[in-house]
Amino acid sequence: MNKKQKEHSLTGRITYPVMLKAFRAVKRNRGAAGVDKVSIKMYEANLEDNLTALMKEIKTGAFEPHPLRRVYIPKGKTKVRPLGIPVVRDRICQEVIRSLLNPIFEREFHDSSFGFRPGRNCHQAIGAVLELHRQGYNVVLDADVKGFFDNIPLHVIMSAVASEVADGNILRLTEKFLRSGIMEDGVFKPTTVGTPQGGVISPLLANAVLNHLDWQLHEKGYQFVRYADDFVVVCTSKAQAEEAKDFVAHLLWTDLGLELSQEKTKITTYGKGYDFLGFRLSSRSRRMRPKSVKKFKDKIRELSVRKHNLDEDVIVKLNRVIRGTANYFATDFSTCRWMFRKLDSWIRMRLRCMKLKRKSRRDNYKLRLRYFSKLDLLSLESFCV
Repeated sequence: MNKKQKEHSLTGRITYPVMLKAFRAVKRNRGAAGVDKVSIKMYEANLEDNLTALMKEIKTGAFEPHPLRRVYIPKGKTKVRPLGIPVVRDRICQEVIRSLLNPIFEREFHDSSFGFRPGRNCHQAIGAVLELHRQGYNVVLDADVKGFFDNIPLHVIMSAVASEVADGNILRLTEKFLRSGIMEDGVFKPTTVGTPQGGVISPLLANAVLNHLDWQLHEKGYQFVRYADDFVVVCTSKAQAEEAKDFVAHLLWTDLGLELSQEKTKITTYGKGYDFLGFRLSSRSRRMRPKSVKKFKDKIRELSVRKHNLDEDVIVKLNRVIRGTANYFATDFSTCRWMFRKLDSWIRMRLRCMKLKRKSRRDNYKLRLRYFSKLDLLSLESFCV
C-alpha cells in the first residue's frame, strides 16, 4: 500500500480572511494580555494593519513569537497548575496554524478520542465508556500520564506533526512556539520540553502525540476511551488489565518519552467505581465525584460569605455557578438528583446565614423555599432530566 501524501502547501492557504477568522476565534475565547501587555481590544483598534503585517511575517518566515507569561491557577488545596499566556498576535498565529493542521489530523485521529475535537465532548466520552461497560468490559485501567503537557519531548511533538506535514514554514513556526520560553517574575526561562497549557495549539499537538498510543491500543485489541491525557482502558479480567497497564507504560516510555503516574494509575472495577471527567462512575450510580463536589462548594463559599449582604448581585453570581454545574452533571445518564437536592439545601443554609448573620436550624422557618423562589435562585435539582 502506498504511503499517503503529506501536506506541502499550507502556507499558501493563509489569506486575509483566514487571519480575520483566527482573530475572531481568539477574541471569542477572550483571555488576558501576554508579556507585551497588549489586550485584544488594543490589538483590534488597528486590526487590518496588524493582521496584514502579521500575515506577511508568517508567510515570509520572519515571525518570532514572544515568551509566554507564566501564571498559576489553583489545583486543589495545596497544588497549582502552571499556564502560559501567549501575546495576542501569537495567539492569532497559533489559531491560524491550528485551523490549517486540524483538518489534516482529524482524519487520522482514532474514534475513541474525544478531547478538543470538533463535534465531540466529555459527555460523549462518558457515554462511550458506559456503553463498553454494558457490553461486559467491567475491569478498568484508570490511567494518568505523569505531568503530560509539561513533559512531552519536543522531538516527539515535531515528529508527530512532520508525519503529516511537509510544509517547512509551518513546521518551523510550530517549533518556534514550542521553544518560545516563559517569562516568570521578569526572568526568562527557555523551554526545552513540553507544550504549555494555555497555548491555542497545545490541545491539537497533545492529541497528535497520543494518537500513536490510541492506534497501538487498537492494534492490540484493547477497548478504551481517551479525553486528552485522561483515558481509561476497559477489560474483561484483571489479568487483561494488568497486561494493558504494562503495555501502556512500556509504549509511553519507549515511544513517547512519558511515564504513567504510579500514584494515580490504578486497576479497579465498574462495580467499585472510578473517577472520569469529573464524574464518579459505577454500576450503581453516575454522579459528581467528591473532588467535583468540593470544588463546587468552594465556589459557593466564596460567594456566600456570612458578613456580606445577600443582594441581587450575589444571586446572579450564584446562579451562574449553579447553572454551569447543573448543565455539566445533569445528563441523561447521571444519577445526581439526591446529591443535587442535598446541595440545594446546603446553598439555602448558606444564604440564610448571610441574611440573618447566624446559623440556626430555626431559621428554616423564617426563610422558606418561596423566599428563595422570589429571589430567582436556581435549583440544581430542577435541571435533572
